[in-house]
Amino acid sequence: GQGPFPVLYLLHGLSDDHTAWTRKTLIERMLAGIPLIVIMPDGGRGHYTDSKTAPRDGYETAIMQGLIPFVDNTFNTIPKGNKRLIAGLSMGGYGALKLAMKHPDQFAGALSFSGAFNFGHTNVHVEPLKTVELEAIFGKKLDPQNDVFALAKKLNPKKMPALHFDCGHDDFTLSLNQELHQLLNKLKVPHQYEEHPGAHNWNYWNTGLLRMIPWMLKML
Repeated sequence: GQGPFPVLYLLHGLSDDHTAWTRKTLIERMLAGIPLIVIMPDGGRGHYTDSKTAPRDGYETAIMQGLIPFVDNTFNTIPKGNKRLIAGLSMGGYGALKLAMKHPDQFAGALSFSGAFNFGHTNVHVEPLKTVELEAIFGKKLDPQNDVFALAKKLNPKKMPALHFDCGHDDFTLSLNQELHQLLNKLKVPHQYEEHPGAHNWNYWNTGLLRMIPWMLKML
């Protein structure tokens, strides 16, 4: 078809880059024949956040003010936020929900697999990660603008993109995902949360992506 097409922004995790989803899942086969443009930006180890100490590492600004307008100007997209989705795994799951909560008019839905929601919420990671690296990005004093728990408390539930997040039973981010689910329930913010068998690995994310294609299409 000729389009215009909706767009999915698909974010990678901390130890990966923009090629990971293509190399490690069957995404090409899963989405064959579906009229959707998928954009996979490289977020480095930047947590989809504007670094507090390195102004050039403005990953959030790069996506929201650079990449999205560039994609809409270059491809035959539907440039309205109600036809745009954002999703990711681990660090990218955090990025997807954070960007959707901060820019709710820009996305129809946000999807997180095994989201590392401690980022911006605490400078201690659930796996060994240098606190120095996190402090360089988030600052010593954490900014509530980078904390999905703090952002959730400011949301207007009526103006939110659809939120879906899930996590594996054996995943080290499970308690964070449960905590966010409980907070959103308490705040009466509509969302879907699921737990499935699996751990923090590509088996889980490949299956998760396949499972979520109907949800994504429903959002669009």
